Amino acid sequence: MRFRDQLGDILKNPKFSDIRDVFWFVVITLVIHYSYRYWAQDLLYWPVTWLMGVFQRFMVDVVFHQSVWVDQHLLGLNLTLEGRTLFFSNGAGISINASCSGDKQLLQLALLLMIFPGRWWPKLWLIPLGLLLVHATNILRIVLLSLVAVWNPEWIKPAHDTILRAIFYVVIFAVWVWYVKVSRSNS
Repeated sequence: MRFRDQLGDILKNPKFSDIRDVFWFVVITLVIHYSYRYWAQDLLYWPVTWLMGVFQRFMVDVVFHQSVWVDQHLLGLNLTLEGRTLFFSNGAGISINASCSGDKQLLQLALLLMIFPGRWWPKLWLIPLGLLLVHATNILRIVLLSLVAVWNPEWIKPAHDTILRAIFYVVIFAVWVWYVKVSRSNS
């Protein structure tokens, strides 16, 4: 049997539907990720750029205020605010800027679920719920970064750039898996 025939059998075989779905998840996620990066760096077209800028500034404010509230009221952290920077009692600080807004991840989840084939009814309720989960993940990410700043300030950059950034994609993947399961169970 030729490779092309074997590949055709795999693509049609229901046993491999999960593998095909994960493949399409990865492809769609990468296309959205790199399209966003290209748009953000090279395709700064008005009014889309203006609208995204307004949304991003709004999200920075929301994320900043919610993170400060959790740090101060739930964790009891002693911090000083200067602009959008949180300074802790040990002198360490973290800044909340445009890249902390979570706008790319929110857009990524919404587009992923809209593009991915499946029933629309689960999309109508899972997209807003997923967006809330991604936003909550962003707040958790910044709060955890605050704890890193207090306990081990030298770990701020590695924690931010690796583990805490990956949390977004774990949540996006989990919401997508949930959507696939719900969409299949209702068909």
